[in-house]
Amino acid sequence: MPDNSSNWERQVLEKLATSALAEQRRARRWGIFFKLLGFGYLSFLILLALDWRGDTEGLTSTKHTALVELSGVIQSRGDASADHVTSALQSAFKDKNTQGVILRVNSPGGSPVQAGIIYDEIRRLRALYPSIPLYAVVEDICASGGYYVAAATDRIYVDKASIIGSIGVIMDGWGFTGAMEKLGVERRVLSAGQNKAFLDPFGPVDESQKQHAKSMLAEIHEQFIDVVRKGRGKRLKESPELFSGLMWTGAKSVDLGLADAFGSVDYVAREVIKAESIVDYTQKENIAERFAKRFGAGVASGLAKFSVLDGVTVR
Repeated sequence: MPDNSSNWERQVLEKLATSALAEQRRARRWGIFFKLLGFGYLSFLILLALDWRGDTEGLTSTKHTALVELSGVIQSRGDASADHVTSALQSAFKDKNTQGVILRVNSPGGSPVQAGIIYDEIRRLRALYPSIPLYAVVEDICASGGYYVAAATDRIYVDKASIIGSIGVIMDGWGFTGAMEKLGVERRVLSAGQNKAFLDPFGPVDESQKQHAKSMLAEIHEQFIDVVRKGRGKRLKESPELFSGLMWTGAKSVDLGLADAFGSVDYVAREVIKAESIVDYTQKENIAERFAKRFGAGVASGLAKFSVLDGVTVR
């Protein structure tokens, strides 16, 4: 005769064992989850710390050459913004161990406003710290707004194959009137103010608006030319083509007086400034800034209206 009490006890024990194993598995899964979460949080803190440390790593106790990068398109967002470049230059000049400052330029240009802010700050710092020289060292390209900034430095060093110049201003866009007619699309725009829909790409060109835009560009171009003349002085060998927007090789730029000599960052630090040790003061966006700007840009892109003046570029 089967022992029912024994079977009952065995079933209870099996259920308890199964429940215990399931509980252990759940606990193990949660343990792994929290460990991964903790590891991710710790990694995030370490990256933030590295970003913050990068803002102050230029504070040294030895004589050195300070390096500041101007790389990429000069614009209000990104590493080549006026905020980042001017802050880096200020830190470089304030360090009592800085023997000279090198602005390494790799820029095709960008916003005339951002370039102008950097230019003005360079002039201010040079007057405030007259004993600290500031040299621009061009690698691949120093054109347009990049050259606008470089013109404020004491001397400009280039490679013989660098691209220099493009002293001009451009406002570009598109016209869609022909395509709209073929597609049977009608443009409907309402505005208060005769010129509020300035150079609307979906409408025919208004001659008075076109002339007004050309007048603005000519004014900004004259500002650019004035900056170059003040910065280069008698070194500049002026010709009708110099301010036409053309670009030249580094070798030709030396002949034209747009640059002074050939030299790399290491060469200028070692042979000109006489401080071979180089400390990088370049400021870059930290993780929090990059996230905030990307989030803000995503929201703004859904709300902002295209303006033709966004296309104004010093080049």
